[in-house]
Amino acid sequence: MTKNALPISVNDRHQQRMHRKKAVVDASIAKANEERGIIIVHTGNGKGKSSAAFGMVARALGHKMRVAIIQFGKGRSATGEELFFRKILSDNYHIMGEGFTWETQDRERDIRAAETAWQKASEYLANPDYDLVVLDELNIILKHKYLALNYVLKTLQQRPHMQHVIITGRAAQQELIEMADTVTEMKNTKHAYKAGVRAQKGIEL
Repeated sequence: MTKNALPISVNDRHQQRMHRKKAVVDASIAKANEERGIIIVHTGNGKGKSSAAFGMVARALGHKMRVAIIQFGKGRSATGEELFFRKILSDNYHIMGEGFTWETQDRERDIRAAETAWQKASEYLANPDYDLVVLDELNIILKHKYLALNYVLKTLQQRPHMQHVIITGRAAQQELIEMADTVTEMKNTKHAYKAGVRAQKGIEL
């Protein structure tokens, strides 16, 4: 700054930073010119994995995209997302679990349920008419080895070119993480349940 120059205001500095940032962002966008279906994984011990997936379902439906949802491992309780999205998706919303593994306590039963659910999922993953397929809680199924990981990965690789897939659940397998295009790990910083607050309608249910 010269002796007689006026100091740069906060607004001026902000404008200069945003100008530089815009140039970086624009260059990055210009490089991203490939268009294809992607695999998205929501994993981690924190809350919100399925909730984030259902938010993307709402986004896809807003664009008139065809969506299918298969829920692995979850029982047939009336959750808010089921009550809402089943009205829209009708026969393309499938709850195919027998309940949480600590509730069923029956590995063979869980394996049979997982295999039936995967058969249904495979139908959608081979159908180019569907733009987005959600495989809710599949990560847990793969963790417990209820399905062969290599077979699941092969089916995902062979899906239609423009089809997107969202996979949720804790403990995503490393091979799936490496295959996926976008991976988000939810961190559990604090949860009301630990303070003795029961699951709330519209929040967890």
